[in-house]
Amino acid sequence: MARTVRDVVFVDGVRTPFGKAGGMYAETRADDLVIRCIRELLRRHPELPPERVDEVAVAATTQTGDQGLTIGRTAALLSGLPKTVPGYAIDRMCAGAMTAVTTVAGGIALGAYDVAIAGGVEHMGRHPMGEGVDPNPRILAEKLVDPSALVMGSTAENLHDRVPAVTKERSDAYALASQQKVAKAYAEGKIQRDLVTMATRSDEGWGLATRDEAPRDTSLEKLATLRTPFRPFGRVTAGNSAGLNDGATAAIIAAEDVARELGLPIGMRLVSFGFVGVEPEVMGYGPIPSTEKALAKAGLGIDDIGLFELNEAFAVQVLAFLDHFGIADDDPRVNPWGGAIAMGHPLASSGVRLMTQLARHFEERPDVRYGLTAMCIGIGMGGTVIWENPNWEGEK
Repeated sequence: MARTVRDVVFVDGVRTPFGKAGGMYAETRADDLVIRCIRELLRRHPELPPERVDEVAVAATTQTGDQGLTIGRTAALLSGLPKTVPGYAIDRMCAGAMTAVTTVAGGIALGAYDVAIAGGVEHMGRHPMGEGVDPNPRILAEKLVDPSALVMGSTAENLHDRVPAVTKERSDAYALASQQKVAKAYAEGKIQRDLVTMATRSDEGWGLATRDEAPRDTSLEKLATLRTPFRPFGRVTAGNSAGLNDGATAAIIAAEDVARELGLPIGMRLVSFGFVGVEPEVMGYGPIPSTEKALAKAGLGIDDIGLFELNEAFAVQVLAFLDHFGIADDDPRVNPWGGAIAMGHPLASSGVRLMTQLARHFEERPDVRYGLTAMCIGIGMGGTVIWENPNWEGEK
């Protein structure tokens, strides 16, 4: 039987403010973070009947405790969706939410369902990265990977070794720019639209999270003094890396014809995506070949991309990407509102943050047709998704 592949669109996305691990969300359950996001999406879009949601995919890297028990299903139930709506959990470490989106998008394109919710959550304060894992000893004994591959900061130092043109000074300068861009975006009211307020609790009583906890006022002089915990006289510091964070994201993904039928907004149209494996010891290199793969599948070149949302796990990872593609460190197309070095990177949730921000940029930039979201992924992978701007005013 012949099948017609349907166009898939990103309707809308939201996120909690990102907290420092063990910070403002220390007494908040992980599942409540993503439940809050799903509820807010449904509140913002009353034109979407809850029974029309066909699937809920929620990513978490550490799938245990309040991030376990098939969190996509339990979050769907606790969000008030009908009991007939199924859900599942997904894990691709840092690219969990990105993979949740591409996975449901494949089902929508095939016609398995019409509308889905995809997102991710990570409570790194409650569930530190690596909690409860038991790596098969053969992976090290048989020298399939170097021990440094299991320590993300060490992989960033390894990447510095591979790309010596990316110095510590460049990484610090990039990190400072990220902090400054986030501060400017907050001052101009750009980021607040994406955030859902979240109740918090501490010894002082109840509070309300309304903005990211991690951004800080710094300088090149301060950044230069930070220690390099992964290697003596190294180049990776807490200042030029994303922190350990708590937070959640969620997005509505739909078939374009169904979105139009229901009156849902169309934030951007999925063009292509690519995931790749690279040497685990230099996992930060991953977005380079994943972007080449996604571009090839779309029949596009890097010059066709007018906006980039790159996850800033480490400054060196972004700078290696920019150098490879001949893009300047301060190119205004890259992370216009800053990135994870300032906002934070609650592992599995970050992919949808990138997508939501790209959709907002598209609204303001009808002159840009294509944008991409990309990120490095632990254990040696990269992921890239290319999107088309529905507001593009160029030649059709």
